[in-house]
Amino acid sequence: MSATQTPDPRQHQERLAAEGIDVVRVTYPDLIGTERARDVLLDQLPAACEHGLAFCRAVYHTSPQGDVVPVSGGLDAGLPDVTVRPDLDTLVALPWEPGVATCLGEVVDPATGAPAAESPRDLLRSVLARCAEQGLRPVVGPELEYFLCDADPASPSRYTRYSGATGVVYTAGLRADPDNHLLRTLRLLRDLRIGVTNGNHEFDGGQFEINLTHSEALSAADRAFRFKSAVKELARKEGRLATFMAKPFNDAGGSGFHLHLSFEAMDEESGHNVLDDPSGPYGLSATARHAVAGLLAHAPALAALANPTVNSYKRFGPDTLAPWLIDWGLDNRSAMVRIPPERGSGARLELRLGDAGANPYLLIAGTIAAALLGVRAGEEPPAPLEGYGYDTARAAVLPMGLSAALDALEADTALTDVLGKDFTTSYLSYKRNEVERFQRHVTDWEFTEYAYHL
Repeated sequence: MSATQTPDPRQHQERLAAEGIDVVRVTYPDLIGTERARDVLLDQLPAACEHGLAFCRAVYHTSPQGDVVPVSGGLDAGLPDVTVRPDLDTLVALPWEPGVATCLGEVVDPATGAPAAESPRDLLRSVLARCAEQGLRPVVGPELEYFLCDADPASPSRYTRYSGATGVVYTAGLRADPDNHLLRTLRLLRDLRIGVTNGNHEFDGGQFEINLTHSEALSAADRAFRFKSAVKELARKEGRLATFMAKPFNDAGGSGFHLHLSFEAMDEESGHNVLDDPSGPYGLSATARHAVAGLLAHAPALAALANPTVNSYKRFGPDTLAPWLIDWGLDNRSAMVRIPPERGSGARLELRLGDAGANPYLLIAGTIAAALLGVRAGEEPPAPLEGYGYDTARAAVLPMGLSAALDALEADTALTDVLGKDFTTSYLSYKRNEVERFQRHVTDWEFTEYAYHL
């Protein structure tokens, strides 16, 4: 459904009432991918669809601590509205909240009827429209990791990692998960119908990974957004915290958000995977190689979307298994872009750059935009990485801080042209304010390091 269509709720109301549902929760992502929402009583659903739900536009410019960041179109414009209409095509019952169904919302500017400039969902739509002009349909498979934490009032952060067991990499069951968090979560997510396939305990204690099916890119972003929101909500119901923060603990690795990306030809009924070519180098088509070259060329700018927080860059560094060099490899997990071994319909690229704190819509939009620019440019990538990576003599270094990544994004005019000027301006303003606030903040490390001795 497009952002300008008004859905007819009558076909849904009777069904929802028969299922015992009397509330519809309308949700949408803000600029950083956090869920914003309003609960609508079922008998008010027609009015919500017809007139929309009014939200202050500055919700896009609000920090995680509740401060309104001075971004153009918010405070300076007198805090105007955006209008959110339920997208009833995405309606589904919430398995863990009896009587509640949820759907995504379409966000528009009430003055123009056009999508809101900061709407992540509509940014992705605009990038996909560019792909369609090239005859390409992106297919995306998201992989997300997160840490589960127990409340601990004695800890400085008020949380400690759930299960400190070590050496339980890629396992399932009580050895790594004594309260069966993963099993319970998988079943509830299955019933949410967002395409969850499997999960396991990850590398560090209290860390989990759950995978989603591959699908058309907008659907993949929708499902990744709903997945993150659901996992956090389910943890809250247990009195716990699930965090997708890039690196929440000094003594543990970080959490990634890997994207598997392929392209189908839009002009063929079979949906042929255009990345596959048995006769091409490495079994890859020219389109695949050009897409890789695009990801490498625009990686510094892409980092601003894939690694969007001050904390993101603490995930990088030698022996972290997080990519901090700009390279690619054939089935090589130490490369930023990995080409999994499957070919034929399974041929794909895996971008390992993103961390779990990324907004799914922005990460997917930026990745596709960079790949598309590579296809348009028609350039070949350098030779693939051989052996273990992380050698600065063989590959360039990514930005190692958020400020540098934002500068790279601003300077990459080819990428920002695809993403759009209005979105880019808002995003840069919002994120630069985040950097400024962090630089003024006195950290626990600084006090420990200096206070006693200076």
